[in-house]
Amino acid sequence: MSTSAEHVSDTTASTGGPELKRVLGPKLLLLFIVGDILGAGVYAVTGTMAGTVGGIVWLPFLLAFLVATMTAFSYLELVTQYPQAAGAALYTHKAFGIHFVTFLVAFAVVCSGITSAATSANVLAQNFFGGLEVNGWLEMPGQGVITIVALAFMLLLAAINLRGVGESVKFNVVLTLIEMAALCIVIGVGFFAMAQGNGNIGQIFVFADAQDKGLFLAVTAATSIAFFAMVGFEDSVNMVEETQEPERIFPRTMLTGLGIAVIFYVLVAISVVTVLSPTELAGIREAEGAALLEVVRAGSPGFPIDRIFPFLAVFAVANTALINMLMASRLIYGMARQGVLPRPLGKVLPVRCTPWAGIAFSTVLALGLIVYVTSDPDSNIVANLSGTTAFLLLCVFTVVNVACVVLRRKRDVNQKVFFTSPGPLPIVAALLCAFLAGPWVGRDAVQYQIAGSLMAIGVVLWLITWLINRRTNTQAGDLSSLDG
Repeated sequence: MSTSAEHVSDTTASTGGPELKRVLGPKLLLLFIVGDILGAGVYAVTGTMAGTVGGIVWLPFLLAFLVATMTAFSYLELVTQYPQAAGAALYTHKAFGIHFVTFLVAFAVVCSGITSAATSANVLAQNFFGGLEVNGWLEMPGQGVITIVALAFMLLLAAINLRGVGESVKFNVVLTLIEMAALCIVIGVGFFAMAQGNGNIGQIFVFADAQDKGLFLAVTAATSIAFFAMVGFEDSVNMVEETQEPERIFPRTMLTGLGIAVIFYVLVAISVVTVLSPTELAGIREAEGAALLEVVRAGSPGFPIDRIFPFLAVFAVANTALINMLMASRLIYGMARQGVLPRPLGKVLPVRCTPWAGIAFSTVLALGLIVYVTSDPDSNIVANLSGTTAFLLLCVFTVVNVACVVLRRKRDVNQKVFFTSPGPLPIVAALLCAFLAGPWVGRDAVQYQIAGSLMAIGVVLWLITWLINRRTNTQAGDLSSLDG
């Protein structure tokens, strides 16, 4: 799973600026969407899900896909009605017109990017050391060393970000193909094991209630975890101003991308439960993002492919983290420029023209988050970070689905409609997203603490800025025109 900048370009009529070049056709847009959904998500959550429901781990992926698709219908209705690159912040502002609510949605997206990048950093460290261990170069170190590597990786991302790395579509295509190749290896290993008689296909129907929750609650909990792997489709709306004929190609392309992603995930889930024994599945909950590496290692004895796979995973996960930190820093920069966060956070390097203050702020939050989560030796680090990301985005999706209903009622009867979410589907999607965000799914309390703390930081900064603006008689800008 990855997210890209929720920015609004300078193409609006009010600015009179140049328009973005429409370079994305259906194929490039499809690769962007698939690459955005794939990535760190499936590496991060598959082990935890398998430890929650056992062999039916494919079912939560399907359920998460259904909820994500319902929400995607709302996004498609809104992006074809408002083809501007602002995403959830724009739709919230159009629907409710309350600046503070728009800010909360925008900052929630920032926080989701930071928590997602922190998740990726820990998954990357796990797979990196897993690769060294498989090749016999180094034994798996303790959590302290893994945390140091995760922190160092976040600093490296900040350095790359400061140099001004852009979101190149061609680069994204290459990374997407690498991500897909790595997952194809997992799938191939699983089916090879089955063909050799070493896999237990019957496991895919076995429910293992590790926490004595019962079928409904266990599957619901796993679905809320799986949602982290399905997010990313919503980021494509930020590419709308760079897409050719978006009203025509967006609906089919986004839904196709979601379909491709869930096929990969279900096949990966089947490979996990056919290659690994019930005993291994019971212990895989603590694998912390290394579950797919265990599948490749166990399912391909005598083949060197398990020595290569961890580093492919590292590459895919690193891309997810980079895109997330790019998004977070640019959105902080945009909010500072609009005067809804302290204006010093909008400062840029004079030569590189990169938002160094936004990069520094988002990096400090990510570093502090990693230290905080890893300070508890008994916590499931990856599960808590990925769960926090899913929680934040489920809240954002709830608002977007409600906004879809509100804007549908505000729509001019003469306005041309390119796509409409079927009937009451946005309401159903809003209820399901709100349900999956609730405490009844068994979400660890620390996830709410992390999300609440991050949002509280944003609200405090917003309040300070509001007081300064009031004293200096300065009016804050419109958050629906964020410049990323």
